[in-house]
Amino acid sequence: MNLSHLLSLGDGVTVGVALLLLAMSVASWVVILWKAWLLRQASQDVARCTAAFWQSASVEEALAKLQAFDRLALLVPMVLASNLEAGTTLATAADKSQQLTRVLRNALHLALAKLQYGQVLLATVGSTAPFVGLLGTVWGIYHALLGLADVGQVSIGQISAPVGEALIMTAAGLAVALPAVLAYNVMGRVVGRLEAELEGFARDLRELALSKPAWPGLS
Repeated sequence: MNLSHLLSLGDGVTVGVALLLLAMSVASWVVILWKAWLLRQASQDVARCTAAFWQSASVEEALAKLQAFDRLALLVPMVLASNLEAGTTLATAADKSQQLTRVLRNALHLALAKLQYGQVLLATVGSTAPFVGLLGTVWGIYHALLGLADVGQVSIGQISAPVGEALIMTAAGLAVALPAVLAYNVMGRVVGRLEAELEGFARDLRELALSKPAWPGLS
C-alpha cells in the first residue's frame, strides 16, 4: 500500500488533495528555510548594532557602524526617523515627544513586519493540513467502498487494502502540518525576543532624541 497506488486508483478529488498537500509542504519548507536564515541574520545584527550604537562617540559614528552591520535595515530606519525636522504639516504639529513616539512606532512596525513575514503561512499550513489529509482519507474510503459495492462477496482483505491506502492521506496531512507547527512555535519565540529588543532600543532612542534638539549633522 502506498500513496502512488492510491493516486492511480483515485479520482480527481483524491489527486487534488494530494497535490494541495504537496504544494503546502513545499511552501512551508521554503518559508522555514528562508526564515531560519533571516532570523539568524536578524539575531546577529540586532545584538551587534545595539552594542555598536551605544559604544559610539557620536550619532554619525553610530550610523556608519549600523549601516555596515544592519543588513536587514531593522535599526537604521529608527535612528534616521528619530531625527525630527521642523515642518508645517499635522505630523509635525504635536510636540517633539509625540512626534518621536509616532515615527519610532512606525519604524518599529516596519521592522517587525519583516521579521513576522511568513508566520501566517506556517500557521495556516499547520492548522489546515491535517484536515485536508482527513478529507482525502474520507473521500478515498468512500471511493473505495463504491468500488466494492458491485462485488458480490466482499472479504476483509478487499476492504482493508483500499481503506489502508486511504488512511495514508491522513498521515500525509500530519507530515505536512508537524514541521510547520514546530517552525511556527520556535520562530515565533525568536521573533518575540527580537521584538522585545527592538522595542527596548526604540524606547532608549526616544529618550536620547528628546535630550537633543536634533541629531548633529543630520538635520
